[in-house]
Amino acid sequence: MSRIAVLGAGAWGTALMLTLARRGGHELTLWAHSEDEAVTMRSTRQNKRFLPGFSLPADLAITSSLEEAVPSAEVLLCVVPSEHLRATFVNAASLITPQHAIVSATKGIEQGTFLRMSQVIEELTPAKVAALSGPSFAQEVAEAMPTVVTIAAKDHALAKRLQEDFSSSTFRTYANEDIVGVELGGALKNVIALAAGVVAGLGLGHNVAAALMTRGIAEITRLAVACGGKPETLAGLSGLGDLVLTCTGSLSRNRTVGMELGKGRKLPEIIASLDGKVAEGVRSTSAALGLARRHGVEMPITQQMDAVLHEGKAPMDAIHALMTRSLRTE
Repeated sequence: MSRIAVLGAGAWGTALMLTLARRGGHELTLWAHSEDEAVTMRSTRQNKRFLPGFSLPADLAITSSLEEAVPSAEVLLCVVPSEHLRATFVNAASLITPQHAIVSATKGIEQGTFLRMSQVIEELTPAKVAALSGPSFAQEVAEAMPTVVTIAAKDHALAKRLQEDFSSSTFRTYANEDIVGVELGGALKNVIALAAGVVAGLGLGHNVAAALMTRGIAEITRLAVACGGKPETLAGLSGLGDLVLTCTGSLSRNRTVGMELGKGRKLPEIIASLDGKVAEGVRSTSAALGLARRHGVEMPITQQMDAVLHEGKAPMDAIHALMTRSLRTE
């Protein structure tokens, strides 16, 4: 049995907590940033805002205090949005020891520093860090639909230990030592999913959607390899698997945002309609470009998506720019 604290009570954090509870054998704590949300969840035994319809276990501790959640835990499962990850660990740093294992299930790249989430955590804490990623919608995980993901850590023994902690009959995990490839696959697929949504919103058909995913995984792989990742990782669950899901699934928030952009809606209006839920690709796009520039990697789809999001470029003009780039070999 492990003592696990889930840091982040959004849809994904709550879904992961539910699958850990169903597995059994763990002592679980769910940390919410807001005391009001923690109080509501304790009284209703539901996360009505982010994942309604699922009962929270009666023995689940729910708190908004890091001092209550962190010291007694052996494993910290981080599921806070990427923009809040640094602040969360700045606040928790004094409570974390080298004996803690931290699993990042946050998919993103930090603005400004262009660090992966595990790198931010390692910068702030003495703990060993792993990453969890793969094709996994929170709703389906919460419903106990079969899901398969990857847990990556540079320390193979840590990855194997966490694999045992997280695996169940409905949530299968594979161990991996390529944390760079796993994290970048999880972060960058959100950018391509935005573009896939734009294509769908414009009604451009299946041909270009398939081409977009194929060229998308090519540019994701280029950047991941330049950062030290392995190409075979990007052909696996946390790369191609997550990309296909997020580009095609109706539950994908990133694809939904892209679709609305393709239909002509403005980004602030679309973000407001998410009611606090996060489409990580919106933030990751410019950070991915910064990381790509640092490594001299060309990412044309990401570049055009950034222009649509942050420069007001018309989605159809972005598609035209991609289709009329100079011709080359594949």
